[in-house]
Amino acid sequence: MAATATTVNIGVTSDPIADMLTRIRNATKARRAEVYVPNSRLRGEVARVLQEEGYIAGFEIEKPSGGAGELLKISFKMRPDRQRVISGLKRISKPGLRVYARKTEIPRVLGGLGLVILSTSEGVMSGRQALRKGLGGEVLCYVW
Repeated sequence: MAATATTVNIGVTSDPIADMLTRIRNATKARRAEVYVPNSRLRGEVARVLQEEGYIAGFEIEKPSGGAGELLKISFKMRPDRQRVISGLKRISKPGLRVYARKTEIPRVLGGLGLVILSTSEGVMSGRQALRKGLGGEVLCYVW
């Protein structure tokens, strides 16, 4: 059964970013064209960074007919050999153990080939943007 906007489970989770990354990871492995995730401001910002860095084709906010809250529809990008652009995601900072990085200690993923997403005082951004602006912050996740 294909996941539609009406069949998305919108349960309460203690770590909404980990839930979003798991849904993306599962949909990528199942070769889905898109995935629906419950919307929040932080999830939308993470999706924006993924789109800016070229890991997803796009995202849009949808309001289901059932009225259970807004959903974030994330569309995946494919390489010419029909492989997904996202090959891995890893949550770093968790509710039980927050991980922060100073502006001089921003981690590199796969020697610079991957992406680190940070939550800074100026908003959610990639590690490269944070380096350019001279900002540190909470390390949300790695994407490669």
